Amino acid sequence: MKGRVVSMTGIEEVTIKEFEVPKAEKGQIIMEVIKSNICGSDIHMWEGKHIFKNHVLGHEMVGRIHELGEGVVTDYAGQEVHVGDRICPVYYLTCLKCEACLEGHFNVCTHGSDFQGQLADKYPHFTGSFATHYVIQPNQYFYKVPDNIPDNVVAGANCGISQMLYAMEGAGVKPNDFVVVQGMGGLGLYTSAICDVMGANVIAVDAVDDRLEEAKAFGAKYTIDMKQFPTKEERYAEITKITGKKGPDIVVDVAGVPSAFDEAVSMAKIGGTIVEIGNVSIEESQCTSVIPGLIVRKCLTIKGVLRYQPYYLYRTLQFLARYHDTYPFDSLTDKCYSLEETQEALQKAANKEVKRAIIEPNQ
Repeated sequence: MKGRVVSMTGIEEVTIKEFEVPKAEKGQIIMEVIKSNICGSDIHMWEGKHIFKNHVLGHEMVGRIHELGEGVVTDYAGQEVHVGDRICPVYYLTCLKCEACLEGHFNVCTHGSDFQGQLADKYPHFTGSFATHYVIQPNQYFYKVPDNIPDNVVAGANCGISQMLYAMEGAGVKPNDFVVVQGMGGLGLYTSAICDVMGANVIAVDAVDDRLEEAKAFGAKYTIDMKQFPTKEERYAEITKITGKKGPDIVVDVAGVPSAFDEAVSMAKIGGTIVEIGNVSIEESQCTSVIPGLIVRKCLTIKGVLRYQPYYLYRTLQFLARYHDTYPFDSLTDKCYSLEETQEALQKAANKEVKRAIIEPNQ
């Protein structure tokens, strides 16, 4: 049986390639992809701003089991699995043997991207979710999807929502905390809903009116419009009023702008925590100025978060099963495209003409 994948063939250039769908080897699963979101990381890769080149794009996905390899009888929560079941895989590997894994940092396994960034022409080919099929490897966590979660909601579970649930629990969010969220894209909206469930007061910061309105629907108690408060000093003064002069307990940077980190350090309260997720580039051009003395004098905790511990995907699926109707998660994927329309979808997503495009490979 033939299948198709969307491979990068240059900067802002993709090509559909066809390969024989492999048979499931021991410990593997061949999954038929139902839906796959275009994540911000996919756009960065397409634009040539990532280490992965000429690989199969896509990692946010939901699918159904096409074939089970020998020995695969349950998911990573011990639930029986059968051909046809809907599943959601963690998009990276955990080798369980490298230095990171031996320290319990499975989310930064040194072999985590062995398949994700692989060239499309290299076997087993189906290593990204912009494809008709996807190969789940041994030691790659996956979970059955609760029946009540719609496909377009669960498609993003194995990336953004899981990462933010992991980050917020790791930051120790408590009831009545004030949490400033810098940037109300997908990650910011997920953060708002998660913190609202935890009983915290979210202060959403952005310059786009639609995003700020959406933030309210995702549980934000307060919004800061950067057009109304154009300087960091003005925003700090407004946030100080909201928090009763103490400043926010936690600042979450998902803005993707280096200067947001500098602002987070300035506004966090004494003893506060900054969760840094928005900046992933290590290029010198992405530097910003920070006064180290502020971190010391305010006794701040800085937590950088990449990915999530793999078992958080299971917790995220349980979260969505309970709350997907409470917050408008369904509204975050507003346009579906076929595999042949992936180039157009990436372009529109990069231009912010759609909130989050979704690829339906088998439509």
